[in-house]
Formats: sequence, C-alpha cells, structure tokens
Amino acid sequence: MEPVLLVTGGSRGIGAATALLAGRKGYAVAVNYVQSDREARAVVDQIREAGGSALAIKRDVSVEAEVVSLFDSVDEHLGPVRALVNNAGVLETQCRVAELSADRLGRIFATNVIGSILCAREAVRRMSTARGGNGGAIVNVSSVAARSGSPGEYVDYAASKGAIDTFTIGLAKEVAAEGIRVNAVRPAFIYTDIHASGGEPDRVDRIKSNIPMRRGGHPDEVARAILWLLSDEASYATGSFIDLAGGA
Repeated sequence: MEPVLLVTGGSRGIGAATALLAGRKGYAVAVNYVQSDREARAVVDQIREAGGSALAIKRDVSVEAEVVSLFDSVDEHLGPVRALVNNAGVLETQCRVAELSADRLGRIFATNVIGSILCAREAVRRMSTARGGNGGAIVNVSSVAARSGSPGEYVDYAASKGAIDTFTIGLAKEVAAEGIRVNAVRPAFIYTDIHASGGEPDRVDRIKSNIPMRRGGHPDEVARAILWLLSDEASYATGSFIDLAGGA
C-alpha cells in the first residue's frame, strides 16, 4: 500500500513541487489548499497522469475545525497519514515593526504557527505507536528568516518561523520514542509567488547578488530535501534542520 503524505499549501511553489516529487516516489498524496482550485487540480492531475494516487482537499489550516476535517477526509479517501509536510504559510506586505497591527499578526500566526501545530497534532494522533499507529515523519517548512530576523521587511513572518523552529525541536523530542521523526527545512530566496504577497515579486532577483551562491533557489531544490527527510535514508535524523538559502 502506498504511504500517505499530506502536504499543506500544496497547490503552488514549494508545496506543489513537494507533492509532485512525492507522487513520483510512490506516495499517495493529499494536496491541501485554501484558494487555488485550478492549481491544486493541476498538481493532482499530474500525479495521476504519472500513475500515482492524489487528492485535492480545500481546507483552511488556520481554523481548527477545518484541520480536523482535513485529516478526516484524508483518512476516508487515502488512509491514515504516514507523512506530513507543514508547508502552508502566509506573509503580508513588507513593513517595519512600528507599522504592524494586531490583526496582521493574528493572521500570520494563525496559519504559520497555530495551523502547523494543529496539523502536527492530528498527524501524531494517527502516527504514534503509543496510540496504535505505525510511526511516521513530519517536516516543517520554516525559513532562514528565523535566523536573520528579516529586519525592515518581515519581522513578524520571521518570528512565526522562529516559533516553528522551537516547535520542531520540542515535538521531535516528545515523540521520538513513538516512531515519529520531526525535522524542518529552512529555505530562503526561493522563486515562488510568496514574494508577490509581500509586495515585491522580484525580490529574489534584487538580492541574489548578496547570496553567496549568487542565485535564487527553486522549489524543486527544497522538495528534494523534504523528501529526503521523510525517507528511510534519514532514519536517524530528528529535530534537525536543513538550510536551503545558497549559503546565506
């Protein structure tokens, strides 16, 4: 039976690249999304056309009831999750801390932090050998911004990813004896649509000369690291981080 992978925010960018690579590697893939119906269907169609199994599920991971419904739908249509990629994330227009609002902070933390923790909760309930599960793996998508702080642009987003780093370490230790590995990737300067959400779609090109490798990264480069962390090749890795930022 194909192992079941859930990718949150799986319709575009890093999430889509991860879902497509996972389909090629033999996972049954649940592609979660919240807005991009056409893009999500396109990812699922590509996986199916290559002979794989996939399902698109529209749910908002910032809402607890929808997280529960998301995992119930995966259970019903594909089976219990054996792998989770917490990729769903948002940012808003670049600004300094002096201009931040509580509403903006709430939106960012609801998806980036609370949504990831709730998804991990549901995954652990299904994976944990202490609860009758067969184990599994979780990869959280953090950001190098958790280390840099992203001053003058996205301090709030960076703070949300710092919370994900701490959560990754704590959860990894909590469930290590229950057959679950928890790791994270920290990408940055990747060519995805998220930069347009911040008001600067060409941000990577603007700053790439300051990156040690002198180029931006691509979603498939992040996807390969994620799939390695999910695989048995990373069987002794938990609470670990892979930075994917061209040396920055």
